[in-house]
Amino acid sequence: MIRSGIGGFALLLGLLGCDSGKPALDNPSRGSIVIAADESFRPLVTQLTSAYSGIYPDAHFKIIYTPEQEAINLMLKDSARIAFTTRMLSTNEKAVLNQRKIVGSTTKLATDGVALIINKANNDSLLTMSELKQVFTGKLAQWSQLKDGNQSGPITLVFDNNNSSNLDFILHTFGITDVRGLRIFTTKSNREVIDFVRKNPSALGFIGVNWISDGDEPLTAELSKDLRVVGISSKENPTKRADYFQPFQEDLGMQRYPLRRPVYVLSRESHPGLGGGLVNYVMRDAGSLIIYKLGLWPSIAYNREVNLRK
Repeated sequence: MIRSGIGGFALLLGLLGCDSGKPALDNPSRGSIVIAADESFRPLVTQLTSAYSGIYPDAHFKIIYTPEQEAINLMLKDSARIAFTTRMLSTNEKAVLNQRKIVGSTTKLATDGVALIINKANNDSLLTMSELKQVFTGKLAQWSQLKDGNQSGPITLVFDNNNSSNLDFILHTFGITDVRGLRIFTTKSNREVIDFVRKNPSALGFIGVNWISDGDEPLTAELSKDLRVVGISSKENPTKRADYFQPFQEDLGMQRYPLRRPVYVLSRESHPGLGGGLVNYVMRDAGSLIIYKLGLWPSIAYNREVNLRK
């Protein structure tokens, strides 16, 4: 009877605690949080969160796909717990968290690349970094002006958004601050960039490579149809095809593809919660395997152990 009384008292305390008026905190295996992600990472984030929810059915993620700066702003305003981005926080952005006494964290998940895509009818599938810079400075405006160009017409640069991380990365890479006078067309998503390039032989599209790099995903095969992925060389005067590299796994990992970039997850989580659980999962073997499957280069390599028997 004494044991029964103690057990009932403990149960009563538990019930009172649950009814304290404060919402229960999420933890690594259950709860619901909002994630903000740059739209170019939609395939990556979708697969990672789906896999995690498959392991923990009580873990729920509301994902907002948006341009990178807006994703960061949502995290800073506490409208999202974590954000998938291509950059770390700036000094001013860190100050926003510091003012609220929040110790944020930044984790590099993988190396990604900005893929350049052209219509299948366009055979100009090799570019140098020098040529690409001249395109963005306005010195080269026609396909026929390229070294081995055989496509006629103006070069139409196609991005997913005016505030796209893809556009921001390219402009930052070449030190471009003024795009007036450039023939730039923006859509609403990376998928719409793909559709536009498929219909327009004069287009040069810029997308996150994870949209077309998953060899096991039927959607990848569908999206890659009737497209060419441009090879890029850092050499001023490349002499052979081997001087050019495409944004696929080995060339990302070996740092041979010039337009590679990091994938970060930024967090404002202040307790051991669902956001941290997802990040830990991504950084362990299982998450690295998904990143590897998507054709990106994981920060922590997936190690396979093979047992040999006589």
